[in-house]
Amino acid sequence: MSTKAIRGTFLDFIDDPWKHVGDEHAATRFLVDGLLVIEDGIIKDFGPYDALADRWAELEVTEIRDRIIVPGFIDGHIHFPQTRVLGAYGEQLLPWLQKWVFPEERKYADREYAQAGAVRFFDNLLASGTTTIQAFTSSAPVCTEELFEEASRRNMRVIAGITAIDKNAPDWFTISPEEFYAAATEQIERYHGKGRNLYAITPRFAFGATKELLETCRRLKQENPDLWVHTHISENPAEIRGVLAIHDDCTDYLGMYEKYDLVGPKFTGGHGVWLSNDEFRRISDKGAAVTFCPCSNLYLGSGLFRLGRATDPEHRVKLTFGTDMGGGNRFSMLNVLEDAYKVGMLNNTILDGSIVPSEQDLAESERNKLSPFRAFWSITQGGAEALYIDEYVGNFDIGKEADFVALDWTAGPPANAWHASLLVEEGGPQTVEQAGELLFSIMMVSDERAVDETWVAGERLYKKA
Repeated sequence: MSTKAIRGTFLDFIDDPWKHVGDEHAATRFLVDGLLVIEDGIIKDFGPYDALADRWAELEVTEIRDRIIVPGFIDGHIHFPQTRVLGAYGEQLLPWLQKWVFPEERKYADREYAQAGAVRFFDNLLASGTTTIQAFTSSAPVCTEELFEEASRRNMRVIAGITAIDKNAPDWFTISPEEFYAAATEQIERYHGKGRNLYAITPRFAFGATKELLETCRRLKQENPDLWVHTHISENPAEIRGVLAIHDDCTDYLGMYEKYDLVGPKFTGGHGVWLSNDEFRRISDKGAAVTFCPCSNLYLGSGLFRLGRATDPEHRVKLTFGTDMGGGNRFSMLNVLEDAYKVGMLNNTILDGSIVPSEQDLAESERNKLSPFRAFWSITQGGAEALYIDEYVGNFDIGKEADFVALDWTAGPPANAWHASLLVEEGGPQTVEQAGELLFSIMMVSDERAVDETWVAGERLYKKA
């Protein structure tokens, strides 16, 4: 049995900051000098150092100085086989898929290529502070196998599954419903619940799915009710028109997934840029989730996600945040927060009445503002709750897996250390207010350069050189 202790400045969340408008500190747990005790990768104890030091006096303590230690980041929507086409120029969603994505993802049918891609993929994740992902693979079974194998070697928690498409893609890229069912069934038996692996039924999107494929997804969910469902929804206007043309018996995008009994707890629809108010309400009522992917939504010109609508307390939608790499042009969840803040501020202006006074909604306008506490909750405990994995990860509660990130608030552009000295004196943050100001600076200025160390299940897997 391996037991170790980490001493440092910790910040995590015990509630949703959107529930505490005007008092978000009530949702936040901050320890200037804390101790995290880890036994075989699981949090054994956590609290102020002075209160716990005598209890664990026999342990050698690893001290992480001049850093803020937060739970590991959760990326709720990312594409494993798009690593190499990150930053492809000049297209919106559908032509971008045809020109860049399908040809690259095809290469992941080759095991050697997929293995090399998996190493690079997880190296980038850890360097960005991401310790948990919900991922798309490709229509080639080998691609999914190599994702799970590399994740297992690093003991990272992943949710994934073979990604099915049988329409609106080249013949050399599609998979038949029968082939999809056979591959998924074999992989569920092989990977689901083994180590930290979890399996998701993964129709790529409704624009690429025949009714037969979606019926197969329903069958898999009926046979394996504990599985996740991961897909795309209402990302791009042209995509939406195409979906409703294929599934002409549905009046909106969500209705198509509802028709096949896929919407409920453990369902995540990526993007949701153009969801109607009614679709948001139905997602909320069913306990399903949406992933906010601001980097991708901006990069591909898809639109502005209505964060304030999704966080309506009357119909609160479970939210993960995601890079959507490579539609998103970064691996870093800190970059996601940067773009999410900017999207929120644009929506804040649209709703504050300064453009069209008759459309003023001050409450929804305010909910679009991504404070540092709302932001970091969303990529830690909030993301875990939306994915129904908060029994495992998300904060520093005793019994959870010890995934965490040490953030350097002086990292980034040369002027950043000078900027940070305006917020805190030497010795680091002494109050939750100061910690929040530093976290906001990290998400807006430092980006992934702030990630100094990444720990997974109590093991340090990344240390910045």
